[in-house]
Amino acid sequence: MYSDPKECIYCTKHEAREALMLPICDLKVSKAFLFKEQTYRGRCLVAYNGHVNDLNELSDDERNAFMADVAKVTRAMQKVFQPEKINYGAYSDKLSHLHFHLAPKYVDGPDYGGTFRMNPGEVYLTDDEYNKMIEDIRAAIEK
Repeated sequence: MYSDPKECIYCTKHEAREALMLPICDLKVSKAFLFKEQTYRGRCLVAYNGHVNDLNELSDDERNAFMADVAKVTRAMQKVFQPEKINYGAYSDKLSHLHFHLAPKYVDGPDYGGTFRMNPGEVYLTDDEYNKMIEDIRAAIEK
């Protein structure tokens, strides 16, 4: 199922995106976001700038640039949050826009050793806490 770019939450300023995540920064070929739901402390998302459905639709150079952006964000997440592992999820079943969910996992944390849940709806932070996380991630990306 291909979505219309004019209705895509990543291609437009969309209230659904704003309800789910906060912008961190623009990267080389994508945008980084912090999930508001923080069951997985530090959870982020990286969305490709162009409206493509799948990684295999990109040229080698585009794919390499996108994966470099993803790696840049996960390196920052590793520095800031020090998870045991970061799980990657690339789902486009209902929203055909290339994006990666980046869910940090901690040994004694939720769902360690299993699949992360898309939106558990359990942990929300204050604006100050979100802003501090975003500031820390941005600083780690810029290094």
